[in-house]
Amino acid sequence: MQLIKPDINVDFVGKRNMAFVLSIVLILIGIGSLIVKGGPNYGVDFAGGTLVQVRFEQNTTAGEIKKALIPNVLDNATVQQFGDDANEYLIRAQESDSGLQGLRSQILDALEPVYGAGTVDMRRIEMVGPQVGQELRKQGLMAILYAMIGILVYITWRFEFRFAVGAIVALVHDVLLTLGAFSLFGKEIDLPIIAAFLAIIGYSLNDTIIVYDRIRENMGKYHGSGLPLTVNRSINETLSRTILTSGTTLLVVLALFLFGGGVIHNFAFALLIGVLVGTYSSIFVASPILIAWQERTAGKSAA
Repeated sequence: MQLIKPDINVDFVGKRNMAFVLSIVLILIGIGSLIVKGGPNYGVDFAGGTLVQVRFEQNTTAGEIKKALIPNVLDNATVQQFGDDANEYLIRAQESDSGLQGLRSQILDALEPVYGAGTVDMRRIEMVGPQVGQELRKQGLMAILYAMIGILVYITWRFEFRFAVGAIVALVHDVLLTLGAFSLFGKEIDLPIIAAFLAIIGYSLNDTIIVYDRIRENMGKYHGSGLPLTVNRSINETLSRTILTSGTTLLVVLALFLFGGGVIHNFAFALLIGVLVGTYSSIFVASPILIAWQERTAGKSAA
């Protein structure tokens, strides 16, 4: 199936400088948001503390829930609505030294006198100590770093070092844009989001490899055409495949984002942003990096 004619010739390479500027601006916006907010908004997995998911049979507000819990059970707790159910809330607090069963009883003892016996459904309780959260955060960052190093080695062996540099720059670009989106929209980063980042890296790399493989093939066939024309030809030749693959993946992720529920909402959001920026970076970042590398090398040789 081909959505695009095989002889199409969109000038992607000619728009690379504009794409570089757009990417830099978006990355700086994300970094600025992180600086203003004091870093990423870590979830309980990384920051430590207590997370309680609770549902009420009657209508209530976050303020009423906090009034019932503070200071009787949890100090400095934050309460926010969770998912599509107006009566379902997440309660977060820094305390993590009580047992799960003991905390469950304390919360029920504080809420049931206000809302009635049997009207409060405790759906989830998670506790992570601050030391454990710090270790999990470190391990998550190391997992991403090791993935990048492995990709650098593989692409260098499979293609050339300049191809590996382009792929790594594109992957860092994707992760930074996704991280910036999380900061701008105030979403939490926890262990499932690290898994989403790794999935984004894998998806973006797969798309980049397809384009790189066609570039290498066309470099042998059209070696007299010059690298910019060869890169542009290769992107156009793989464009139909890119749109089909990214489009079908995007539909699935969008369905998860819209109908998957609050538990996987942030995970689906990360994948949604990742698929979009991963497709963009394969065309406007990874491939044009090869041209920039050649131009820089040629400039040094001329000097």
